[in-house]
Amino acid sequence: MDWKAFKFERILNQDPASHAISFLGTLPNPEGAHEPAIIRIEKTALPKSSAKEFAQIIHDTEKYSWYFGRLKSIRDVKINVIFPATEVHIRKYSQQDIVLIQETPELYERVVKPFIATFPPSRTKWVDEIIAGRKEVDKVLHRDDSGPFGYMIIPDMKWNLETVSDLYLLALCTSNGIKSLRDLRKVHVPVLRNIRDEATNIVKTRWKNDGKDISLRMFVHYQPSYYHFHIHIVNANHPVGLGMAVGQAHLLDDIISLLELDPDDGPSIIERMTFTYGLGEQHGLYPLLIGAG
Repeated sequence: MDWKAFKFERILNQDPASHAISFLGTLPNPEGAHEPAIIRIEKTALPKSSAKEFAQIIHDTEKYSWYFGRLKSIRDVKINVIFPATEVHIRKYSQQDIVLIQETPELYERVVKPFIATFPPSRTKWVDEIIAGRKEVDKVLHRDDSGPFGYMIIPDMKWNLETVSDLYLLALCTSNGIKSLRDLRKVHVPVLRNIRDEATNIVKTRWKNDGKDISLRMFVHYQPSYYHFHIHIVNANHPVGLGMAVGQAHLLDDIISLLELDPDDGPSIIERMTFTYGLGEQHGLYPLLIGAG
């Protein structure tokens, strides 16, 4: 990445809670033409090894004092780059007001489902590249194509693969038939259980927190940021950001319990439910749902 060629345009959002800032600019593509690029910079989590450095730099203090400081061994920030960034990306990362939407089954069929159908394949090309084994091959933790829909588990790009307090994995469906939570049925329960159990086993085998097993929070977003079914898997002690807030995140265990209550024939509970969730005014669904009342 040629950082010197980046041309800054404007700040999109500044989040004091997550100590992150997102800004828009341009970077040159392989042909030399500048295209939109979003850069998000966020503070990294402090590893436990930093405590010793703190002890060395603080010689005397009074109760409730504060100081600015710098730890030489710590990588201060994590930098995420989206390039080339589309108008949808720019809206997503821009500061925006949130409104609560009550999505009835009728509203889903009339407005939301047609909206999902208009999504171009290019929006999830990066997912297709991972599933096809052309990207992130060395990061795949598990893959299973034996059930009614296959899945794979990989580290999420939000995680630095080091700090277990920020542990963040992703389970990706390997077929395109399931777009969102609304598409889940009772037949999917065994696979959802497998994802839950396999993710638990992977983390138990590979990562510990002071020698103890890590408790996990697994959830599904609705509305999701992209319409290819996936499950978020995080350390249960991970700081709760907007992505894990009530009204967007639905616990995997709760979803499984709901589906287990489904009748063997007829509409599922999820088909009949009204979902209440927060939606940003920059989301493509916003004007459609507001227009639908």
